[in-house]
This record gives sequence, C-alpha cells and structure tokens, in this order.
Amino acid sequence: MIKNNKLIFSLIFNIIGISMIFLGIGWMFVEEPWLLDKVANEERLGMSFDELFSNEINKTLPGYLKQIYSFFGLWVIIIGLFITLLSRQKISQNKDIRLILLICTACMILPGLILGYILIPSSPFIYFGWLLIILYLISLYNQFHY
Repeated sequence: MIKNNKLIFSLIFNIIGISMIFLGIGWMFVEEPWLLDKVANEERLGMSFDELFSNEINKTLPGYLKQIYSFFGLWVIIIGLFITLLSRQKISQNKDIRLILLICTACMILPGLILGYILIPSSPFIYFGWLLIILYLISLYNQFHY
C-alpha cells in the first residue's frame, strides 16, 4: 500500500508539472495567446479584440501582449519543471520535499482558481483549475497515508 501511495503521489505531481509545462509552451509560442481564452478576455475588456486593436493608439498592443504572455509562459514552464523534477519518486520519498510540493502547489492552485472566478469567470482555464484541485486533493490524501 505504501509503495502505491508513493507512486500515486509522484504520478499526480508529474501530471501537474507536465501540464504546467504544456500550458507555458502554449502561452509562449501561440501567435495570439490572448485568444486562448478569447471570450473571457473580451468579456473582461468589455469590447472585442478587433475593436481594441483598431484604435490607432493601440497598434503596438498585440506585440506588447505577446511579450507579456511569453514571459508568463516562461514562468509557468519553470514552475512546471520544478514540480516535475521535485516529484520524481526518488526525490519525493523525502517527507520535507513532499510537504514543500503540497504547500507551494496549494499556494498556486487555490488563489489562481479564486482569481479566475473573480476576474475571468468564463475562462476555460477554470475547468483546468478544478482538475488540478482534484489531483491535489488525491495527492494530499496520499500524503497522510504514506
């Protein structure tokens, strides 16, 4: 049973970490990353991106947004790498590392989901946040049964 709990804990955090890496890659390399959750972003702006970009003063805005999303994507990739590398079975056998993973991941997922509901409630990333919460709760359960 303990061996299965170790495997489940490691597997869940690998899934979370790899998911973060793929999300970050998407935000870095998609041509117009703000369109990944277009409906939620336009709802938040109160106008369409076509309207926003059509104004002369906003001509350079797409380049600026691409830059911001690229940096955001880079940070998400780095977070995903940390989670993935620290969740390797050999490393995550250490109780302190498991605790660090649990605390840091909770500090990322829970406020992220709350902010998502407050700022962009129609974002498809809300569903991803709930999936992460479910995975997190399974790993938390396994932590207490390690």
